[in-house]
Amino acid sequence: MEKNRFSFEDLEVWQKSIDLARTILAITESLSNRGKHFRLIEQLESASTSIALNIAEGKGRYSKKEFIHFLYIARGSLFETISLLIILSKNNMITDSQLEELRNRASEAGKMISGLINSIK
Repeated sequence: MEKNRFSFEDLEVWQKSIDLARTILAITESLSNRGKHFRLIEQLESASTSIALNIAEGKGRYSKKEFIHFLYIARGSLFETISLLIILSKNNMITDSQLEELRNRASEAGKMISGLINSIK
């Protein structure tokens, strides 16, 4: 274990959310029509990174109730991310296989968030 490691870094759901965000950021960097849809892509980057950020912020709060609140926000950001990816797919900005892979990974993260919420309640 690293020195000065924060407790949220040990959460598998946080780690998976970071990996999901990194994958999405790599995809958005490679989009050729990035400038044309800047706001949409910027929103996707924001929503996808917000998942892990809200998990971390919630873990840093002082009560279980606050942590759960931020986990619900993270779950909402996850749903927002998937909606944006669907829009990109329908506009042929990402492939069907990219969408399917990201859906699967997001679904796993969503189940983990829900499981964490239920375990804290």
